[in-house]
Amino acid sequence: MTSTSNPRDLRAELDALTTEAFRPELAEIDQLPTLDIARLMNGEDASVPAAVVSRLPQIAAAIDAIAERMAHGGRLIYAGAGTAGRLGVLDASECPPTFNTEPGQVVGLIAGGPEAMVNSVEGAEDSADLARADLEALALTSADTVVGVSASGRTPYAIGAVQHARERGALTVGLSCNPDSALAAAAEHGIEIVVGPELLTGSTRLKAGTAQKLVLNMLSTITMIRLGKTYGNLMVDVRASNDKLRARSRRIVALATGAADADIERALTEAGGEVKTAILVLLAGVDGPTATGLLSGAGGRLRTALKRAGN
Repeated sequence: MTSTSNPRDLRAELDALTTEAFRPELAEIDQLPTLDIARLMNGEDASVPAAVVSRLPQIAAAIDAIAERMAHGGRLIYAGAGTAGRLGVLDASECPPTFNTEPGQVVGLIAGGPEAMVNSVEGAEDSADLARADLEALALTSADTVVGVSASGRTPYAIGAVQHARERGALTVGLSCNPDSALAAAAEHGIEIVVGPELLTGSTRLKAGTAQKLVLNMLSTITMIRLGKTYGNLMVDVRASNDKLRARSRRIVALATGAADADIERALTEAGGEVKTAILVLLAGVDGPTATGLLSGAGGRLRTALKRAGN
């Protein structure tokens, strides 16, 4: 259902949000030289990591809970509107090539659907029912995690997604940029990155968007580390789908093993191009099928497979 809030009530809600606050000291920003505006904006951006630091314990707790669900077959689902939704879609879309995740294992939902990635879909963000329908279309289960993302922390689509997910027994995370937000309150894991008023009043694609991007990077990347998708700081599950990634695959195998180029090529051929398998071939001295079996038995965790191979 689309929100029918009284305009005066909505204005009062916005007036109370940190992210919407007006900064009178910047009222003449349009009169400044371009370099001065750039310096101001850069200074604003530099404050975002400090705001994230203060919420690292909450972020880490959410990651551990997400990884536990995903280790048992659950999915990671982001849900947001506007910039927040786009950032979720972006983070989800990077997981298959970076971590070789299965299609649908990490999902980004944006209010209004794919069209909303490039065009405004009027009223979509105001509909909690739309969020519920989008999650129902995914056949949401209790094994899944839903991360509602909203700078204001009051967007009905994000809150509706989290509320529906809790009803279904899924893990829920609420990521916002205002204190005491309705979104954080609705979720099991509330993460509020309070970055303060924006350079341009209410333009939450700026500091708030940067904060959300940093946190989403952490949620997906560290979850994948916990799931054994890396070996040290090497992306051993990278999907070599183009020339650049094929070159990166060879380099990762070289960094992990120190092997000669010819041996790397042989191992990658035996492994069917799978980096993790090729590393195991070289470090454990086994053939491709044996390496594949070891990894399968180790749940895809290279360190565990190496130990089982006696390394």
